[in-house]
Amino acid sequence: MDINPPYGYQEIVPLAKTHKVLLPAERRLPVLFRNLTALPLSFTEFAAAVHDYPIAFISGDSGKSFVAMAILGLEAQQNLFVGNDDAWDAGVYLPAYVRRYPFCMTRVTVDGKEQAERIACVEKRAVNAKGEALYDGKGEPLPVWDRLRKLLFEFEADLARTEEMCRKLQELQLLEPFSAQAAPTGELPVTLTGMHRIAEQRLQALPGGTLQELARNGMLSRIYAHLQSLDNFQRLLERRAARRARENPARKIDPKKLN
Repeated sequence: MDINPPYGYQEIVPLAKTHKVLLPAERRLPVLFRNLTALPLSFTEFAAAVHDYPIAFISGDSGKSFVAMAILGLEAQQNLFVGNDDAWDAGVYLPAYVRRYPFCMTRVTVDGKEQAERIACVEKRAVNAKGEALYDGKGEPLPVWDRLRKLLFEFEADLARTEEMCRKLQELQLLEPFSAQAAPTGELPVTLTGMHRIAEQRLQALPGGTLQELARNGMLSRIYAHLQSLDNFQRLLERRAARRARENPARKIDPKKLN
């Protein structure tokens, strides 16, 4: 049996009732999340994420499929929302992908065949005798696991809705590649590539019936949230400049507007 960890996790194991798990403090996360430049977003998260993050569509298989992601930095392995104390900025929305850690849902492969059913797993490094019990002595879930399990299963179901939306956007040929470019004063230009966005002209050219269908299933509002969120690349540049200023107070960085 093979279990592949999701993006950002290291090694996961099936969750057992006997496991005790080290749970991170609120908004505090392991170091490995400091180096993630993007995180998957679920369908209902668009409304909250649009206020803080650029939302882009990214493919890991050369355009065969896409996922919606919140962009966290302008350079590889850069997360501008995590501070030196390993805590997520308290002033912004915390993605469910982070809130569910160290748990996840994943499919397993048996004899080379992927199984349809997903199982609850946990990051192996978080399983520790000093951790918190999730089940009582009778094997019944404790309140802490009831809350986390609800988040885990709801997030997984909501991710499936995002996958459905991405398939629809591909079917309608609405996705186009783009890059974010910035020229901070006194520094080399910064370019973030590998992203896709909605092509607005193609969207406007869709038949009325197709637009009505996208509106009925909630996809059209997510499309507009994505387009609105692209303005947040400027906020990322400002965050980058503020971080550079803290690291080097003697040097003043004046960010210029993104292209």
